[in-house]
Amino acid sequence: MRYVAIKTPGDATVMSVGNTAAPHPKDDEVLISVAFAGVNRPDVIQRMGLYPPPPGASPILGLEVSGVVAEVGSAVTKFKVGDEVCALTNGGGYAQQVCAPQGQCLPKPEGLSMAEAAALPETCFTVWANVFDRGGLKAGEVLLVHGGASGIGTTAIQMAAAMGATVIATASNDHKCSVCIELGAVAAINYNDEDFVERVKVLTDGHGADVILDMVGGDYIERNIAVAAVDGRIVNIAYLRGPQANVNFMPIMLKRLTMTGSTLRPQSQDAKSKIADRLKANVWPLISSGKVKPRMAAEFSVDDVADAHVLMESNELVGKVVLNLAAKA
Repeated sequence: MRYVAIKTPGDATVMSVGNTAAPHPKDDEVLISVAFAGVNRPDVIQRMGLYPPPPGASPILGLEVSGVVAEVGSAVTKFKVGDEVCALTNGGGYAQQVCAPQGQCLPKPEGLSMAEAAALPETCFTVWANVFDRGGLKAGEVLLVHGGASGIGTTAIQMAAAMGATVIATASNDHKCSVCIELGAVAAINYNDEDFVERVKVLTDGHGADVILDMVGGDYIERNIAVAAVDGRIVNIAYLRGPQANVNFMPIMLKRLTMTGSTLRPQSQDAKSKIADRLKANVWPLISSGKVKPRMAAEFSVDDVADAHVLMESNELVGKVVLNLAAKA
């Protein structure tokens, strides 16, 4: 099978398309003939040599795919050969075939293309696990989403709005802010022009944000504490501006805040399967009805994978990037 090889850790030019043996599914795995693979920031970090795969995982890049089940392991009961699926993989998605545990696979939602389906797993799993499981967002509460135009951000806005929350987003320019509002945010703040802390307080009549989803870190850490509502929950999923900050912890005590965070890839297969079950029950019906739909930024041939990574590393991205693995060389 064709796959994306990495000669040595480095910039996007270290990747090339090569050939390797196809994998074989374990008892509880399905083998997927990949149509599309999602491109995500963890792929970029792994390519740079800064995010090694966990023990036993494929060293090939790629954490989400769509495609058709080509083979099933002896213990697989949820899927059969020929089923159209999307899956959160443990690695190996940048290839024409990949194995995934059956519990991390979901049926391709009705009405979505294969390209759109490949844009779902990594973002949907991440948003559900952090905004709803860890953050405990409820209908009627205020969610502040940083990086609202990113793949995670566009998904979080739609999911939270569909669940009855009031969503406010931040983004780096007016175009991205308009996209956030189009997707369901009641307001979007251009952080280059406005102080999001003051603006959120005005928008919420001083209440603040009940849940904050942050992938920025750095100076946002203390500012999130300032803008959080009483009993607020701050969930960190990345630190693009760094993981360290000079923080006054007194407001955490006075406002009874919860600060938490998580990474998805190292979690157990059982934990990911439980997230998949909650997605199928709560989010897949919203996708099938059109209330939630992946915002697509670009589609690349696997042969142009370097260009896909360059776009991912830019600050121009709005939505999701996918690689076409099904196209012939």
